Amino acid sequence: MATVILLRHARSTANGSGVLAGRTPGVSLCEKGQAQAIGLVDRLKGIPIDAVVASPMDRCQQTIAPLLADRGLTAVTDPQLAEVDYGSWTNRAIKDLLDEPLWKVVQQHPSAAVFPEGEGLAAVQARAVAAVRAHDARVTAEFGPRAVWLACSHGDVIKAVLADALGVHLDGFQRIVVDPASVSVVQYTETRPFVLRSNDNGGDLSGVVPPPEHQPSSSDAVVGGGAGTV
Repeated sequence: MATVILLRHARSTANGSGVLAGRTPGVSLCEKGQAQAIGLVDRLKGIPIDAVVASPMDRCQQTIAPLLADRGLTAVTDPQLAEVDYGSWTNRAIKDLLDEPLWKVVQQHPSAAVFPEGEGLAAVQARAVAAVRAHDARVTAEFGPRAVWLACSHGDVIKAVLADALGVHLDGFQRIVVDPASVSVVQYTETRPFVLRSNDNGGDLSGVVPPPEHQPSSSDAVVGGGAGTV
């Protein structure tokens, strides 16, 4: 199967604001985020990217814009990779949410958390994982098992996908950190995914490109550590 680079959008005007922006329209990249988006072009230089898929939220579309222009690519917009629908929690100050009984559930038992008038985190994981796997199969069919593609989404969404790839219950997904503009890399096989990177903020990504001797049918891990597919 192909290799997916999971990119969290660059820093936005909502990050650090103390407000749960969620799906509020018009949340854009801040000045630092714009610089991060431009820097992504050089960071991914040398990585062949066959396809790009992104959340419809402005901050994701703006994050990938410089990369698309540089590569001459057109992104597929997928609402299944959109931000969590926080319902009536949207645009509320986080300091006020700390006193809500649901806050403890979100932190300690997220698989049971359903946001009022919004969606549950278990449903978020289900839609996001299904979307990533479907796009991965599509890219593999079109470009072959050594293909590399990029999906730009949101922190909790990517954390949920990584939890699934790691075989971690959703109740453990709050232990995963996904910073703005960070990349995480997953390679799916017939029987298991391999997580090649997590919350990478600037390292050399050349190692995620499958070598010519790549054996896409192998789902075995290398004895002694490492991913069996690379």
